[in-house]
Amino acid sequence: MTKVYKLRFLVQSMSFAVLTYGGRLGLRLGHCLPCFTCPYVGSCSGHCYLMALQRSQWGFQISFAEAISVWGLRALGMFAGFFLLTIIFSKAWCGWICPFGTLQDWITFLRKKLGIRESQFSWTLRDRLKPIKYILLIFLIVIPILIGNAGLHSDFGLPFCQICPAKKLMPIFAGNFRYFAVDISNPITAFMSIVSLILTAFFFVGMFFKDRFFCLFCPLLALISLFEKFGFLGLEKKVDACTGCGNCQRVCPLNIREVHLEKKKKNVLTQDCILCLRCVESCPQAKVLSLKFFKNTIFSSSKDYISKRFIKKKRENLCN
Repeated sequence: MTKVYKLRFLVQSMSFAVLTYGGRLGLRLGHCLPCFTCPYVGSCSGHCYLMALQRSQWGFQISFAEAISVWGLRALGMFAGFFLLTIIFSKAWCGWICPFGTLQDWITFLRKKLGIRESQFSWTLRDRLKPIKYILLIFLIVIPILIGNAGLHSDFGLPFCQICPAKKLMPIFAGNFRYFAVDISNPITAFMSIVSLILTAFFFVGMFFKDRFFCLFCPLLALISLFEKFGFLGLEKKVDACTGCGNCQRVCPLNIREVHLEKKKKNVLTQDCILCLRCVESCPQAKVLSLKFFKNTIFSSSKDYISKRFIKKKRENLCN
């Protein structure tokens, strides 16, 4: 029986290597990837779509005729690529492919090895944090529009990329530390550099003490969530067969409780879900939770699966 957590680790490792270093081998995957593969990593093989999205907003300052020119068609093509990749793999981009998500999981692994417990948020705080990712998404769309139409200084261009922690952390894996320096070429750039350093420190500490901390604020996850209803991948629950054990809620890195609490709807893919499938792996009831591709089941919960995982874990603990 395939161990999903091992398969996920393998896919994450391969994706990290390909997306971070593939450019050195001439691999070019474009500018429409629905994951945090940072364009500031010189060796990367493809770019996060958020940069293309921010740049495309400059088109609002030009005429309709100009908007359908080469740049307009290119922007439309990048959106089409993003949309296609999103509906095929949905949130699996976040849980299985995203290099920055993989980095967060490595940090979590280190914390566990050090014996440090994960910090817990109250449900009230979790609910208050949920809208932030959508606010950031609006922020990175509106500011470039203001540059093109309201006279906002062009140094505010690519506003999210300037403050994104991935811009500073991911180039480290290519041996590049220069983005930790404060750019003092002008007051605006200096201000954005300082904000970026503060946010990077904040998120790095948060990622150490809380699983997938940055995903709580990720505007790309928010953007993917807008199209999840069109996605081929889905997470389904047999609500009548659920015993309410709560395993799915306890193992979820995003502390999603809707899967556990849902009593009516079959579809339990929520806006914060990254399709890591830990909930499916941990459900002790046969076929209560299932990953679907269209109507085809790819992986379902199983009592036999979780029993074997528990026995193996118990043996490892005894050996240690």
